[in-house]
Amino acid sequence: MAKRRGFHALIGLVALLTAAVASGHGGVSMEDDNCVMKIGAMRAHFTGYQPEKRATQEFCEDIPELGRAIIVVDYVTAALREQEVEFRVLKDVKNLKARGRYEDLGSEADIAAATLVHVPSQVYPRGTLTFDQSFDAPGWYIGMITAKDTANGTVVHSVFPFKVGVHSLWRYLPAFMIVFALAGLTYRLTGRKKVAAKVN
Repeated sequence: MAKRRGFHALIGLVALLTAAVASGHGGVSMEDDNCVMKIGAMRAHFTGYQPEKRATQEFCEDIPELGRAIIVVDYVTAALREQEVEFRVLKDVKNLKARGRYEDLGSEADIAAATLVHVPSQVYPRGTLTFDQSFDAPGWYIGMITAKDTANGTVVHSVFPFKVGVHSLWRYLPAFMIVFALAGLTYRLTGRKKVAAKVN
């Protein structure tokens, strides 16, 4: 019975380890909702790729490496396809980090001065906006979408802070803890088997 309980515990830890590794960036899905930008009542999906360094892996909350990145914004809400959409990437000059909101960015002049990438306002009937950008400095950046309803002139803004080239070991701490626990459990189980074999 004890052996069976130990085996089940081992299987459980393996499952937890797999989940912890899978939850890291590079396999983000829509269900995680990590990459969705809310633009008023509408939504768009923000994804970054680094084909030269990370093949087809997808990123949104952070882009792991410096250098070229392909940014793709896919409209989740169909109504966005009929609106004029402008996209910017701003340097986080005010050190807002993940707390950044549109209200914090300052005046139009402040936004223009902090702009690293500017994709002019236009309608995207296919619902996809794509551009290349080379990031040469690690740190926080702010993605910004401005959508204008051409029918009534309503303008809405959305910001999406993200990191580039910043690696945090704390993210992997749960996985390391599971590995150590797994190693300890394995040692304990195999140690019992050796003791039992000597007794017999």
